[in-house]
Amino acid sequence: MRLPFFGLLTDKSPLDGLTEHYDKISGCVSIIRESMECYVAGGACREFMELAQQVDEIENQADLIKRRIRNHLPRGLFMPVDKAQFLNYTKAQDNVLDDAQEAMQWLAMRRVDISPEFQKDIISLIEEVGSITEMLGPALESTLGLIYTKHLDRSGTKDKFWAIRRKRSTVFKMKNKLVSKIYNADMDFKDIYQLIHFVEKLNGMAHNTENCADILRAMIAR
Repeated sequence: MRLPFFGLLTDKSPLDGLTEHYDKISGCVSIIRESMECYVAGGACREFMELAQQVDEIENQADLIKRRIRNHLPRGLFMPVDKAQFLNYTKAQDNVLDDAQEAMQWLAMRRVDISPEFQKDIISLIEEVGSITEMLGPALESTLGLIYTKHLDRSGTKDKFWAIRRKRSTVFKMKNKLVSKIYNADMDFKDIYQLIHFVEKLNGMAHNTENCADILRAMIAR
């Protein structure tokens, strides 16, 4: 059951925490994205251990936000969306960061000198994945605005979901092409194994972002 006058019952909705949580996720992904691009291009990058520590600090803040909003849910009657959808969304949004961290860990496991023939494709994939995670912010904001009747633009909100799905399709095709190219390259098997897992984790970020969009779509379904 949805109550349009939810704001009259409590000063702050747990849904508001989703935006706060997303901001932390987005901050971590931006740091990881920058470090991965530098690594792939072979530049003078910050130490991965330093970056990992910074990411861990932000992730801890994100986890505190997630636990806070999960532990202070009102009774089901007063939730403006289905509680299961709400909990699934927080998990999917958290998974985006988990995959980003694992992608960075695969690079940090051992130094891989990435051949110039792969650099452009990998950086392009990182850019596309970064783009889809950025698209989630406006989609979340528009969904919350619709739920709280701050606007009535259902069509515009749905367009944001479709844009994420189209971007996800682009990432998936790029991932498949790149994995095939890496697998058939004349490289040490350790390098192939490491790069393929790195690429798969980038794909996982896009996959979980699409999952977030699908859950948001379900929240406003009639």
